[in-house]
Amino acid sequence: MAQVTEAQILDALRAVRDPDQDQDIVSLGIVTGLVIKDGNVGFSIEVDPKRGPHLEPLRKSAETAVDKVPGVLSVTAVLTAHTPAAGARAQPTGQQNPRPASPQRPQIQSATGGARELAPGVKAIVAVASGKGGVGKSTTAVNLAMALAASGLAVGVLDADIYGPSLPRMMGITDKPTSEDGHILKPLEKYGVKCMSIGFLVPEDSPTIWRGPMVMSALEQMLRDVAWGELDVMIVDMPPGTGDAQLTISQRVPLAGAVIVSTPQDIALLDARKGLNMFRKVDVPVLGIIENMSTFICPHCGGQSDIFGHGGARAEAETLNVDFLGEVPLHMDIRKTSDAGTPIVVSAPDGPHALAYRAIAEAVWSKIAPSGDAKRREAPRIVMG
Repeated sequence: MAQVTEAQILDALRAVRDPDQDQDIVSLGIVTGLVIKDGNVGFSIEVDPKRGPHLEPLRKSAETAVDKVPGVLSVTAVLTAHTPAAGARAQPTGQQNPRPASPQRPQIQSATGGARELAPGVKAIVAVASGKGGVGKSTTAVNLAMALAASGLAVGVLDADIYGPSLPRMMGITDKPTSEDGHILKPLEKYGVKCMSIGFLVPEDSPTIWRGPMVMSALEQMLRDVAWGELDVMIVDMPPGTGDAQLTISQRVPLAGAVIVSTPQDIALLDARKGLNMFRKVDVPVLGIIENMSTFICPHCGGQSDIFGHGGARAEAETLNVDFLGEVPLHMDIRKTSDAGTPIVVSAPDGPHALAYRAIAEAVWSKIAPSGDAKRREAPRIVMG
């Protein structure tokens, strides 16, 4: 397979002309963030927000042009907005100083025109996070959302793991979002929960190779340009780790609080502590710690084995002076139902595992809505020095 070069991509994009300025998008300097990896291509097209509503055909034309380049396996173009500044070319949205536009809620400039709030109808947004991958964070996030919905709340789930989205598989969703006006997407809904994931928009086996600004633009669009409607709570399945994406989400999204997921062993708890401290540094309340894979339950004899140890997360919670929200065992049924798109809380609602998730959900809800009415927290201000 021929190696794709930057020159080839730019040459292809020179055939795409801006309909308003009658120049190609490369000459106009609006193609940014070009990334090429193993035949997979990604880039942004920066546009003035006032022009955003009618530039979706331009984005599609750019993808089509690049897709014709020999050796290209996949291509993803993203429209990002910038507001022109006097005497200088503006930075894209993902690189601006993201100060809230009002003392109540942050507003992000939209590529569809004007300033729009991030999920304005959502009363409380809760991040489910871990310091490292492989601890069952996504499984916990999905089942926590199902448990909250089972208690009668209006719930949404945002899969913020751009590089490894798992929500489509765990919810058994294969459809793609639709839009009535070409700008605002309808979230997909299953089991009474509204869902959005980059995995709904790209093939399951297609890698995402975006740089940080493109990732944040996609996340903001999934919050801002999705018709979430009125929700009591949104669960955000965070990317694993404590890198730039996680920190930026914590700073840009008005989180009501964060839940830390860890397994019992020391190395996982060390990473969980890093995740917890990250939230504390940006003034996001840590609602508590969940011990996942707390003990192994044999599906044949019912015997228990502490493969990863037991009780480590509870002890860590006491050390860090945060609440211990509960423990969930390592059981084949939880894994099978997650892989099948039928979360255990839905497929076996009266079983012991579902009851464990429901107890955790009750504890979380009591913290974000102590009087029965959740209050959305203002995003922290970010000052660039």
